[in-house]
Amino acid sequence: MKLVLSAAACLLSVSLVWAQDVPKSTKVAPKPTSSRQQLKSAAKNVAAGIEAAEAALTPAEMAIAERVQVGAVPCELGTVVNLVADPKFPGYFNVQVKSLKYRMFPVETSTGAIRLEDKKAGAVWLQLANKSMLMNQKLGQRLADECASPEQVAVAEALKKLPAQSMFTPLAPVETATK
Repeated sequence: MKLVLSAAACLLSVSLVWAQDVPKSTKVAPKPTSSRQQLKSAAKNVAAGIEAAEAALTPAEMAIAERVQVGAVPCELGTVVNLVADPKFPGYFNVQVKSLKYRMFPVETSTGAIRLEDKKAGAVWLQLANKSMLMNQKLGQRLADECASPEQVAVAEALKKLPAQSMFTPLAPVETATK
């Protein structure tokens, strides 16, 4: 019983300290405590760490980035797509077409095509051997099509002269030597 009374007395004294009269005319916003500042600083550090982890690319993605053709790439209808490697973040690219700007990074594909993405904007740059295209997946439209660097133009011309064999064309039978 004495324990309950002493606990009640402690709670009463704490509540009396909290309930001291503060003039209502002085409405001052509470200053952040040092623990609040520490939490805010820690949150910023965690956010920076997450951003740095997202910026880090795998070796496979870096290998893809090395194959991206940069520069001004002419497209159909007079459109030009500018690809510039980001000097601060290797493997990242700044892509611009007209007034649209994207920050893209390589993504692995099962076909071997070079694919750059800006997930926030929904933009995708696809680079094939003979052409490239810029698409907006969110809008479901192509922003630039039939884009070709000088290397891609050369491949396209070579394909016109000697088209690639279709995978549906049957192969010639292989003759085996018999004794």
